[in-house]
Amino acid sequence: VPNIWYRTSLVWPSTDGSDSSHRVTGVTLPGTPTIVVGSNGRVAWGFTNTHGDWSDVVIVDVDPNDPDSYLTPDGPRKFEHRIEPIRVKGRPDEPFTVTRTIWGPIVRKDDRGRPLAIRWTAHDVHAVNFHLTRLETARDLNEALDLASRCGVPAQNFVAADSNGRIGWTIAGIIPRRAGFDGRLPASWSDGTRRWDGWLDPADYPRVVDPPSGRIWTANARVVGGAMQDAIGDGGLDLGARAGQIRDDLLSLDRATSRDMLAIQLDDRALFLARWRTLLLRALSSEEAAGSDPRRAKIKTLVENWGGHAAIDSAGYRIVRAFRFFLAQQLLGAIALACEGGKPCFGDSDFGLGEGPLWKLAFERPLHLLNPKFKTWDEQYLAALDAAIASLVKSGPDLARRTWGERNTARIQHPLSRAVPWLGRWLDMPQDQLAGDNYMPHVQGPTFGPSERMVVSPGREAHGFFHMPCGQSGHPLSPFYRNGHAAWVHGDPTPFLPGPAIHTLVLTP
Repeated sequence: VPNIWYRTSLVWPSTDGSDSSHRVTGVTLPGTPTIVVGSNGRVAWGFTNTHGDWSDVVIVDVDPNDPDSYLTPDGPRKFEHRIEPIRVKGRPDEPFTVTRTIWGPIVRKDDRGRPLAIRWTAHDVHAVNFHLTRLETARDLNEALDLASRCGVPAQNFVAADSNGRIGWTIAGIIPRRAGFDGRLPASWSDGTRRWDGWLDPADYPRVVDPPSGRIWTANARVVGGAMQDAIGDGGLDLGARAGQIRDDLLSLDRATSRDMLAIQLDDRALFLARWRTLLLRALSSEEAAGSDPRRAKIKTLVENWGGHAAIDSAGYRIVRAFRFFLAQQLLGAIALACEGGKPCFGDSDFGLGEGPLWKLAFERPLHLLNPKFKTWDEQYLAALDAAIASLVKSGPDLARRTWGERNTARIQHPLSRAVPWLGRWLDMPQDQLAGDNYMPHVQGPTFGPSERMVVSPGREAHGFFHMPCGQSGHPLSPFYRNGHAAWVHGDPTPFLPGPAIHTLVLTP
């Protein structure tokens, strides 16, 4: 709070001497002079984070004859040292020395004592420009895709549609042209055989245009494969569960309406956890479960009646989710324990891309990887369930009341209320219970989720929907401070276009 987005609709007269005008509606980032996502009546566009690989670790070879120099393709070169003072109230400045190379700043040393530099796209002047503004007047899909590849923004999945019914995907932002290596491991660039050889030309950008399926989807996961994905790299791609569910939702529609698209964004079906529920129910029906903890009969009933959604009133969903988490800690943690010198390796991680090996272990039940503390795999499953239940009953002993909504309660706070909690009643958003979770289209947690939802067909903006958390105003006493927030929470459709003006501000020279 306030939200990062500011809703805007711009109208200005045409410069060709006609009576026509231009209109673009969407959201801006306050302080930037452009519509970031929106629709201009001919083209609509949006973004998701690529999680591509846009930086590389460079092993810096120190000159053996001069410890203050390093080797480059053009010969030895002196390190650049710059002192940046950190101002501390009531005390002298703390000097912080930044050591730079031609590839970027030194960030640390590796286990051999070699300096490591970071080469990052954002360090280059080409990474920042305002070409995104040109999308406000883009006339068709091809023009929008060409503009995206020239935009100086953090690299994003860029999806656009035009009023002729064409759709496309590409990357917005600059893409380095790696030479001599693929970027997955640190490497020395001192002899010039490994380097960034400039930037990809727009014609070389990965693109998907009018695919045969008539569908395009992105969700922070891998969008393409082969050479196109090689150009993007893996900088922490999401597991594909959410993207796959969006894909299947789209493919199930013959003709999509705005409400159909909004329904996909609000899809909270727990498809990802369905097989973990089956695994848990099998363990609860095993001989090991018989005659043990009397709570397990109630647990089994709650899991059987979980509803199949990350719904706020589902205790079964929360139990299944917690079971997977604690089982993952047991299985993967035990295997990796030696890597961390006996310390837990996974902490509060949700294991993301570890789902593949995690499920293989849990489903195939290899005896040589069974924890020696347990006689059978079912016994280990039940131990994970016991750990999950122990975590849930900290909030109260009645498991039926330990619903998903109790845990998934919004904590959308203003920075000031974090420092002065009693200000929260005026500054923070309501602590609503929220449907949705990871690995589903309705991705939602207490402190993260969709910063905006937009459904719009270019040329039919009046039929579009828009949601964002918080409100339009950042002033706590404004009637617009929380307006629209409840619609975001409950998924109620609200118009994409602005309504009649209530207040008008006139700037007079």
